[in-house]
Amino acid sequence: MDTLPNIPAREQLTFGFQRGPAPGPRRFRVSPGAPHRARQARFRRAMPPDPRQAALPLAQEIDEVARLRLERRIGAHLRGELRVVVTDNRYSILSVRRGKGSYEARLHHMFLGADPKVVRALARYIARNDDEASAQINDYIDRNHHLIRLSLPGQGRPARLRPEGRYFDLEEIFDELNQTHFQGRIQARITWGRRTAGRAKRHRSVKMGSYSVEEQLIRINPSLDRAFVPRFFVEYVVFHEMLHQVHEIPVINGRRHYHTPGFVAHERSLPTYPAARRWELENLSRLLHY
Repeated sequence: MDTLPNIPAREQLTFGFQRGPAPGPRRFRVSPGAPHRARQARFRRAMPPDPRQAALPLAQEIDEVARLRLERRIGAHLRGELRVVVTDNRYSILSVRRGKGSYEARLHHMFLGADPKVVRALARYIARNDDEASAQINDYIDRNHHLIRLSLPGQGRPARLRPEGRYFDLEEIFDELNQTHFQGRIQARITWGRRTAGRAKRHRSVKMGSYSVEEQLIRINPSLDRAFVPRFFVEYVVFHEMLHQVHEIPVINGRRHYHTPGFVAHERSLPTYPAARRWELENLSRLLHY
């Protein structure tokens, strides 16, 4: 949830597609979504070899054959040398490095089974950052979202929760809103975000809150945990983030829309919404100083 000076419309999350060329390597990133499952197994070498795992080298060879085949399929539509690296990354689904007469593309394994239309779109995107190709790839990722793993054992650390602030207890606010407006249906955790060290300075914008679908975690900017911020405004920010668990995120023209008309109407049903918006506009300069 961003606040920008003199810009009434705001979006909190984006799906990592930008129109037009961008400097440096460009990455397709997936906003966390529905539960995923792992596709690829992880192989270990044992001494002595386990007879039950005799087929594993063959599985590895098949994966390499699939990678080479995809590399050739895409390369057939390109001028220059192409190297394809297949990954199981949850967030960076596609990234490209462009050199003089050469390309390196890091692709999620979901593209190994891509149809010819998607392969041609990959080639156009790799070669010239084509907008129409971006939309086609975006659609393909959405249709194959279930192939993105949620996590692997032993990877990642659970977020450390710090809901109790100096002036506001976020868990208390969350529980009250959940019971009053959602009949206790919202299943999420909540925490203050990380506090920045050093002296406060003026920023051009402030992201007041965010919701991670994958973690079911709400983070609130710790700059709101200050004496001059009224409780009803913190409640408004928390309410906004809770709504992300209730409303669908449609994809329109290749872009995800987080704040749909239904979302906005629901947000405005909060009794303190007018007061919160008015206070936000009146205190914008103070909010930007943190």
